[in-house]
Amino acid sequence: MNPLKGIKHLALDLDGTLYLGGKVFDCTLPFLRRIAAMGIGRTFFTNNSSKSTRQYVENLNRMGIEVSEPDLYSSTHATLDYLREEMPAAKRLFVMGTAALRGEFEENGFKLCGDDAGDEPDAVVVGFDPTMTYEKVCRAAYWISKGKKFLATNPDRICPTDQPTVLVDCGSMCRMITHATGVEPHAVLGKPNKRMLQGVMNRHNLRANELAVVGDRIYTDMAMARAAGALGVLVLTGETTRQQAIEAATDIELLVADVGELARLLSDALEKTG
Repeated sequence: MNPLKGIKHLALDLDGTLYLGGKVFDCTLPFLRRIAAMGIGRTFFTNNSSKSTRQYVENLNRMGIEVSEPDLYSSTHATLDYLREEMPAAKRLFVMGTAALRGEFEENGFKLCGDDAGDEPDAVVVGFDPTMTYEKVCRAAYWISKGKKFLATNPDRICPTDQPTVLVDCGSMCRMITHATGVEPHAVLGKPNKRMLQGVMNRHNLRANELAVVGDRIYTDMAMARAAGALGVLVLTGETTRQQAIEAATDIELLVADVGELARLLSDALEKTG
């Protein structure tokens, strides 16, 4: 049976799937037009919490990817939802993250604590933080060592880039704090946590077998799809190499070179269904 048969909506990863760094793949815009013509919905997913929702929308629109705020769901949204649902008493946060991430928490009614031993938070949130300083890490570790709940926006080890560097991501930053304190995160939101998909299924009245997760990482994108019972589609335009995909074949339901190939397969599946 064609695994794409019956798919009505795509959860699309961004960096590494639709673009890399600041460069949109040649196949991306034709892919988005083609799935729209087929009547397949899409939600843009990202674990990168360094930008605000507004910044993501502006950035995607500049790239030619038409999107509005309801079309985007990030690890920041998942973390905010978790705090509201599971930790409603937590109102004061120490956030290790960018100004954009901190601003998103403030806009959602949270009080942010400063780098001061007298400014006590209810919880510590660690996100992808290119603005990280030694002092900030030490303060986060201090509060965690004192028993404050430790939340991570996502588990990603590195952030995809087209530049000659390695962008150390949230998961690696959290490992440093865990190594210093002996404390693992109380919760890791974002992919692969299936909470990232549940809101989309509710919003669009979808069953898991009507949804496909499209991304470039086995340990987040594909793991989230499996956890939620959705189809996982791995692309080879980002972090995962073909050799890694071959070695992890049992964890991958569908492997494509890029989203252009996925568009062709979706079109074939639709024709055979019609």
